[in-house]
Amino acid sequence: MTKMLDRSEAIARGDAPPPPIARLIGFELVSVKPGEARVEFQATDAHANPMGTLHGGVLCDIADAAMGIAYSSNLDEGESFTTLELKINFLKPIWKARLLAVGRVVKQGRTVGLVECDITDEKGSLVARATSTCMTLRGGQAQGR
Repeated sequence: MTKMLDRSEAIARGDAPPPPIARLIGFELVSVKPGEARVEFQATDAHANPMGTLHGGVLCDIADAAMGIAYSSNLDEGESFTTLELKINFLKPIWKARLLAVGRVVKQGRTVGLVECDITDEKGSLVARATSTCMTLRGGQAQGR
C-alpha cells in the first residue's frame, strides 16, 4: 500500500490517471507537496450557470480537490480521510478564465484538521476562498476509502 502523497505525485507527473471527477470537470493536479496542493482549471462555457458565469459548484469542486489532496498528502500508509465541512466565499464572477486553486493545511491534528484554499485567476486576483474541516480515518474506517 502506498501513501496518498505518492499517489498524488504520480498523478501530478502524469504517471497515474487522474480521478474520474478531474476528467469530468476538467481540472488538473499540477503539484503536490506535504501540506499543499495546486490544481489548475480552465473555465469555459460548459461550466456556466444559467446567468452565464462559472457555476459556484465547480469552484467548490476544485477547492475541495485542492484541499483534500493537501490534507491527504500528510497521511500515513493505510490512512484515509473524509471531509466533514466545506465553506466557500465567492468573491468575483468568472466567465472564461484559467484558475489556480491552492490548498494548504492550516492545522492537522491526530483526528481533525483545518484546510484552506485560495482560488485566483490568471492575473492573481482572488476569485474565491474556501475552508474545510477534515477527519482522518484509520483501520476499518479507512478501508475502501
